Amino acid sequence: MTCKEIMQWLEQLSPVSFAESWDNVGLLVGRQEKEVERVLLCLDVTEDIIEQAIAGKADMIVSHHPMIFRPFKQVTSKDVFQNRILNLVRADICVYAMHTNFDVMGMADAAAERLELIDPNVLQVTYEDEIATEGIGRVGQLMEPMTLLDVTRLVKRAFAVKQVKVFGNPDDICCTAAVCPGSGKDLAEDVVKSGADVFITGDIDHHTGIDLKAQGVNVIDAGHFGIEKLFKPYMKDYLARMLPQLEVTAAREEEPFWFI
Repeated sequence: MTCKEIMQWLEQLSPVSFAESWDNVGLLVGRQEKEVERVLLCLDVTEDIIEQAIAGKADMIVSHHPMIFRPFKQVTSKDVFQNRILNLVRADICVYAMHTNFDVMGMADAAAERLELIDPNVLQVTYEDEIATEGIGRVGQLMEPMTLLDVTRLVKRAFAVKQVKVFGNPDDICCTAAVCPGSGKDLAEDVVKSGADVFITGDIDHHTGIDLKAQGVNVIDAGHFGIEKLFKPYMKDYLARMLPQLEVTAAREEEPFWFI
């Protein structure tokens, strides 16, 4: 099956039209006519991921984060980002990115499902017509009222994270939760308007955390990677159902930093 045929299935799940205007999604490296038998799934296309793809004889990488954001005037080995492109072209490996389009059509619902939210609604609307309302994040009722400490335990279990950063009183009772995988600080205003008792996301800075708490919203920061890593099992399951002839592997990835 060709890269182009796989792209059609990926875009059936998460149409490119749902991506934010600043984003860079779709086929970023490679040939649409490339015959693909093996696909590697990852969050970020790093040197290690490229090495895994080459070692595993992958024909295509499907990533969440785009590996190309800024324009290039040349492609040389002197630049670390451009060198990645050279290595991929040399190995004839296609790279396809599903970023904010997957955040809208895939990631948000998957995160809400992991938390077992009841009747989740869109947190920040990015698309609306007479048929549907879509957007970033979800907000819904928790399975039952629980303390912030218990919600923290739920988050750690749901997303398989070892530690989280919390703004709020452990004994606060939470009934409604908002969730935004990745970096959610830009949704702070939407979270307050939603009436959520707790906001589950990543990349929350000091000021955003204390400001949200001052407005009655507890915050659980499970990390950018911590929640978004659900991209890989989600996509592996989707491709296994839709394109069982493909050999799909989830790349080995870990948090890009560690605590001491």
